[in-house]
Amino acid sequence: MSRADDIFIQNCRDILENGVSDADMNVRPHWAGDETSPCGTPAHTIKKFGVVNRYNVGEEFPLMTLRRVYYRSAIDEILWIYQKKSNNVRDLTTHIWDAWADENGSIGKAYGYQMSVKHKFPEGEMDQVDKVLYDLKHDPASRRILLNMYNHADLNEMALAPCAYSFTLNVSGGKLNGILNQRSQDMLAANNWNVCQYSALLIMFAKSSGLEPGELVHVIADAHIYDRHVDIVKRLIEKEPLPAPTMKVEDIADFYKFTRYSFTAENYRYHEFDEVIPVAI
Repeated sequence: MSRADDIFIQNCRDILENGVSDADMNVRPHWAGDETSPCGTPAHTIKKFGVVNRYNVGEEFPLMTLRRVYYRSAIDEILWIYQKKSNNVRDLTTHIWDAWADENGSIGKAYGYQMSVKHKFPEGEMDQVDKVLYDLKHDPASRRILLNMYNHADLNEMALAPCAYSFTLNVSGGKLNGILNQRSQDMLAANNWNVCQYSALLIMFAKSSGLEPGELVHVIADAHIYDRHVDIVKRLIEKEPLPAPTMKVEDIADFYKFTRYSFTAENYRYHEFDEVIPVAI
């Protein structure tokens, strides 16, 4: 069975059985509105605090089989942030950020914008991504190799405060490990999407630095299932996981040469899933 499926099922069952409802709280997210409820209806959740998952990316790429995950679209988004360093949705092939963009396509000083800002380091002026690439090659023993998008000074100019906001990298025994910190996680819509993204990012950083990919540790502060997702999740986690595919990655040594087509999931089998997932905004 796919390890990603196993972790997802365990997480969702724990949330449904032991989670806490926020129905008594004033929440920011809301539903866009449909024939049964008006626009602006609060999007409440059942949630767990402090969920930690571990994936051995070097052994198995964590791609869900309970339903199809469009992993190349997920990788395209991570390249939009960390390679293109863009904050404009017109540089994306998907439309997942359209609801937060202004008339020019910008999401403000969020995500890729934070990766484009240059900072002064002892080695010279670099942005965060180039500093990570520099340190992985020249100072892999460093315990200061990390990326951070949660810039308090710019929050008021972000269309959405970053959910997955920091990525800490650590080299141990020739392997590159990473910790993804996420303040908020929509389990149904985005959990495996984010796991695939940062597993791919870990692999790209490793290949660019002559290292092997190791573990991805995913720390979620608020792991939740939205009220309108509960029945969908219950049906989804009753499916029998299929074997994990083999992820083939092009042998590229330059981080800026990777594309979404550098990744190919061989023998990717998944369950059909035609339910529409309402998205809270």
